[in-house]
Amino acid sequence: MKSCRLILIMAALCLALSGCGGGSDTPAQALEDLTVVGFSQVGAESDWRNGNTRSMQEAFSAGNGYRLIIDDAQQKQERQITAIRNFINQGVDYIVLAPTTERGWDTVLAEARAAGIPVIIVDRMIEVDDPDLFTCWVGSDFRREGETAVRWMEEHLGDGPLRIVHLQGNIGSSAQIGRTEGLDAGLAAHEDWELVFRESGDFTQAKGQELTEAILGQGLRFNVIYSENDNMVYGAIDALRAAGLVPGRDVTLISFDAGSKALRLILTGDISLDVECNPLHGPRVRAIIEQLRKGVTPQKLTYVDETYFDAGNLTEEIIAGRGY
Repeated sequence: MKSCRLILIMAALCLALSGCGGGSDTPAQALEDLTVVGFSQVGAESDWRNGNTRSMQEAFSAGNGYRLIIDDAQQKQERQITAIRNFINQGVDYIVLAPTTERGWDTVLAEARAAGIPVIIVDRMIEVDDPDLFTCWVGSDFRREGETAVRWMEEHLGDGPLRIVHLQGNIGSSAQIGRTEGLDAGLAAHEDWELVFRESGDFTQAKGQELTEAILGQGLRFNVIYSENDNMVYGAIDALRAAGLVPGRDVTLISFDAGSKALRLILTGDISLDVECNPLHGPRVRAIIEQLRKGVTPQKLTYVDETYFDAGNLTEEIIAGRGY
């Protein structure tokens, strides 16, 4: 582990001396004292994901006593597995994983455990045969998010039949699974709710727009879009407007994440409901690591408290204080 740490230190010094490290004057001893965290991030597919990355960077800064190594998996699990093995070889102190999918982690996490490196899972959950392969998890209750959206639809759209377009996220991710399960339960409970279209938009604005344009081109009738994140709903809004439809009037838009840009679209009436999914996990993960460093066993699963926003409870003050 010491030799691996020395490699990390020397690499950082080389970057600083060459000017590629942002002009850092951090002395070698200070670098050696930093706690090294390897973070395997899913990608940069959405505003939520970018906010999540910024939160990690701010929490694990040199000023806080950390060195953060981030690897962007570009939505590919195999890249995450490679990144984790690289972190192990580099001798990092902790590994943080935001997994692309729930399954397929047993082997590489067993390698991390054999190396004595704690693994903290953030955002999406994983399924492994041995839960001791990871130290703990922090994130959202995605099924509850879906149920929150369904309850809102029952309370606000219950006077007539609903024809629902469902824009799913990355198939197999916890967010997609939970939010889809929530909607499916609502569909099963309401005979006058009909699912007219369902396909993955990969959590991206471009794909959300592409799918909505395709639906409109097919002449499908619908009055609700249930989008599993904000970026896909932005694309849907662009497609609806281009077709001469008014978002929020001709079609009710349901979204998830509740970033500040989306919340402003609630104030303008374009989005009707946005269920919160808070990406600011950096301080939460740092608190877990600080517990581990003190020999304290953290809680295995930690769900973030979240709410929802619509025209009835949203204010400018809430938007100003979002942080993402």
